[in-house]
Parts: sequence; C-alpha cells; structure tokens
Amino acid sequence: MTININKLNTNNQVQQTQQKQVQQQSAQTASTGAQVKNSGQDSVSITPQAKQLNELQKKAADAPVVNQKKIDELKKAISSGEYKINPEKLAASIANFEFKLI
Repeated sequence: MTININKLNTNNQVQQTQQKQVQQQSAQTASTGAQVKNSGQDSVSITPQAKQLNELQKKAADAPVVNQKKIDELKKAISSGEYKINPEKLAASIANFEFKLI
C-alpha cells in the first residue's frame, strides 16, 4: 500500500488557508465595529473665515439688482462729455470706502 504524500500536504495547506481567512474576517468585523463606535465621536467646527463667507453671501443675496438703465445713461453721459466729476466728493467717497474695509 502506498501513501500519497502530496495530498496530505495539500490538505494541511487548505486547512491553514481556511483558518487564515476566518481570522481575517474576524479582524475585519472587529475593526468595522470599532469604526462604528468611533463614528459617534466625530465633530465639525466652522472656521471664522467660513462664517465670514456665509455672512458675505447673505449680504450679496440681499444686495439690490443692477439698474441697467442707469448704467446706460451714465455711459452715454461720459462718452458725450456731459458727466462732470467732483474731485472732492470722489476723494471723500474713496477714503470712506477704504476706512470701511479696515
């Protein structure tokens, strides 16, 4: 009677492979459970820049719509030379705008 040594070795390898697969599945299940437990501890914080951006978006939404008729009238007045600029008023407006930015 002869014994086939190759088949014995293959059976051991199959059993070892199956054991490794079971261990890997157990480890994956454990890590998934840990991830689910840790997910309750997540938190979100909004940066000051994000809050400022949100405020600016609200202001932009509340801003008046562009009056295209007035823009066309100003363009026509400028091109014809009828529009006169008051330098003192312009300088005061620019300075006021700059101070509001600070």
